[in-house]
Amino acid sequence: MCDQDHFEDDRLEFEARGMVTRRQFGALLSAGMLMALPKVVGAVAVTESEVTVKTPDGTADCYFVHPASGTAAGVLIWPDIFGLRPAFRQMGKRLAESGYAALVVNPFYRVKPAPTAPEHPDFNDAATRTALMSLMGALTQETAFTDAKAFIPWLDAQSAVDKKRKMGTTGYCMGGPLTMRTAAAMPARVGAGASFHGGGLVTDKPDSPHLLVPKMKAHYLFAIAENDDQKQPEAKDVLRAAFARAKLPAEIEVYAGTMHGWCPPDSQVYNQEQAEKAWSRLLVLFKSALG
Repeated sequence: MCDQDHFEDDRLEFEARGMVTRRQFGALLSAGMLMALPKVVGAVAVTESEVTVKTPDGTADCYFVHPASGTAAGVLIWPDIFGLRPAFRQMGKRLAESGYAALVVNPFYRVKPAPTAPEHPDFNDAATRTALMSLMGALTQETAFTDAKAFIPWLDAQSAVDKKRKMGTTGYCMGGPLTMRTAAAMPARVGAGASFHGGGLVTDKPDSPHLLVPKMKAHYLFAIAENDDQKQPEAKDVLRAAFARAKLPAEIEVYAGTMHGWCPPDSQVYNQEQAEKAWSRLLVLFKSALG
């Protein structure tokens, strides 16, 4: 998954490029500016609500948004380390306006309800950094399997979800590996997955997400940050080989000029042009794989 090195390396790269100083980098994080996402062409009216989902480990607080009429394919959205917050509600709503029923979850519900990060998190602050890393460190492959087996059936039980269609799952940063664990835990239901600047997709540990590919039936999109690829250039090739062996389609691309975390609109490294490219590829994937 993501780790502290991702954030520290991004700060150092900003400084090396002469973009910001250490103090300015912290200010950017603290500012937490939420940029408005481009409007969806032909957006449908949606219904949104705060919901709870019971799991074997507790009750998860989530955001559910879907087209106001008819039924739609369900999508499970895993946030990054900063958790369920306005930016991800905005992203979920945008997906619903495009014709999908989206459940954005609080992955840290076992510890605390959202918000699980300060409103304007400063990763240079030791206490904030330690708290967030502790939350993420409590997530394991087993908790991901447990959650997937609770969230996917919950979506299936909603009248707004078309149970005849496969579901999709998307994840950002630490959420990238969670999509792969979701697809492996519920292969009969998950038909498409997308990882955006996912961290820890390929590791040398026995629970590495890439080792789960043989258990999946999902078509995939991996949108890789350029600086993540520079740190682990072999990961994309390992993923390509794994999906090829499983005979599953996978679009794996390094997005030029991007830094880890570039997709959420409240990110200090948000890259709208490349985020929109990744968004367009996601819609193509869902249209082809979810029907």
